Amino acid sequence: MTKALENVRVLDMTHVQSGPSATQLLGWLGADVVKLEAPTGDITRQQLRDKPGVDSLYFTMLNCNKRSITLNMKSERGKELFTELVRSADVLVENFGPGAVDRMGFTWERLQEINPRLVYASIKGFGAGRYARFKAYEVIAQAMGGSMATTGFEEGPPLATGAQIGDSGTGIHAVAGILAALYQRESTGRGQRVQVAMQHAVLNLCRVKLRDQQRLAHGPLREYPNKTFGAEVPRSGNASGGGQPGWAVRCAPGGPNDYIYVIVQPVGWKPIATIIGRPELAEDPEWATPDARLNKLDKMFQLIEEWTLNHDKWSVLDRLNAENIPCGPILSTKELAEDESLRDEGIVVAVDHPERGEFLTVGSPLQLSDSPVEVRTPPLLGEHNTDIYGSLGVSAEELAELKTNGVI
Repeated sequence: MTKALENVRVLDMTHVQSGPSATQLLGWLGADVVKLEAPTGDITRQQLRDKPGVDSLYFTMLNCNKRSITLNMKSERGKELFTELVRSADVLVENFGPGAVDRMGFTWERLQEINPRLVYASIKGFGAGRYARFKAYEVIAQAMGGSMATTGFEEGPPLATGAQIGDSGTGIHAVAGILAALYQRESTGRGQRVQVAMQHAVLNLCRVKLRDQQRLAHGPLREYPNKTFGAEVPRSGNASGGGQPGWAVRCAPGGPNDYIYVIVQPVGWKPIATIIGRPELAEDPEWATPDARLNKLDKMFQLIEEWTLNHDKWSVLDRLNAENIPCGPILSTKELAEDESLRDEGIVVAVDHPERGEFLTVGSPLQLSDSPVEVRTPPLLGEHNTDIYGSLGVSAEELAELKTNGVI
């Protein structure tokens, strides 16, 4: 069966997380992703190692379904080979610091001359404004994109989220831009520049908080549990911040992740009241309507928690779902890794690596009926030098010379 991006060649000059997460998605969709690394390799091959002498999980979990070549871009022969690689590529993706590829001698204008059909995608920390030259990391993007200011409890400090919305979140935005550019190329015949900033991507994911910032001009945000409001959207703990109130309530036996998140829809209050043993609250005018409950959401969830504390989160899940009440247990990383349903769905995947053995990774969240994903092991450093450079006409003798001279 063919793949959605079959015959699309991606030249992957990315490293760490934001770029590799994007190019891995393209690989899952069927693109031929050629990871171009310095002879020393992507820095994450060595970072956070759990086993000596083998590529780290940091690297392996972000670089499946790719091929690897090495190249020293500072050498003249390296630049010649890079030119040939660009000529044969459909997409080039990089996440170096601002201007790094330009300084190598390959401006966007030069790349267009080499290959007018090239889609050139750049991931940066910030846009072209005052922050353009600043360095960005995952949590810096969260800090400057609106996430940290609105995450945490009211009296506590701003908090980062465990979801990598700055890095992998930006990578997904980049994939959307790349796919759009490839689609437009079908009608124009031309490639184009795709630029995505981590700060912009995080702000896009925080748009509901920007919505609420504007709503503050017209009074308190009643669906928030906060008692007072200032000039900015407050941190509101586990409140959903949407039209339907939600909260994480404790369950037995009381461990760090023995919680379940419960959303109380208007239609759900009566069955909830019955389940928790307080059926009279369904008709009590102090509790019966959403407006009546809105000013005492903390007390409402306290009532629910008095019941959930006597049951484990899986029992609560089954009981509430039987009444069509939206809820979800807080799943630990261990529970997710061992979840049989996620394994059956191909979202938690065991991959065999030639040096480290089997490891777990996250499979493709994009599932297409005519383009099934097979998660393949990530490449060893320079594993495909012979195949790819050979296809450019480089002989075995020259390859050996290039290696000796540090070009590859």
